[in-house]
Amino acid sequence: MAETSQSTDPGQTISPEAWLPLPDVAERLDLPIIKVHQLIKDGMLLAVRHEGVRQVPAELVANDTVLKHLPGVLTLLRDAGYNDEEALRWLYTPDATLPGTPAKALGGDRAREVKRRAQAVAF
Repeated sequence: MAETSQSTDPGQTISPEAWLPLPDVAERLDLPIIKVHQLIKDGMLLAVRHEGVRQVPAELVANDTVLKHLPGVLTLLRDAGYNDEEALRWLYTPDATLPGTPAKALGGDRAREVKRRAQAVAF
């Protein structure tokens, strides 16, 4: 997965509850750091530069795994032309009909609805 070429820090405009640097993601997932890099490269996980360091929103990593529907949603958003920062912004834009953000809904019973909405942006 390519890093954004913009010089702005997405963390200043996108507000997940917490960020995890990649070594912390590796620890949480009980994987070597190289496997975390591979998850990002394969589009299974999303990382952007925040405070100068590649980080992942903590809620996208549930306990010891990546959220179940996240890879599919990321694929749909990329197919719609979204880059990593735009996908992150889409995941963290509040939506009163969910309620909350798509990122929060992915961790609950509204995950399929988030996936459906991501599919709709591609058309």
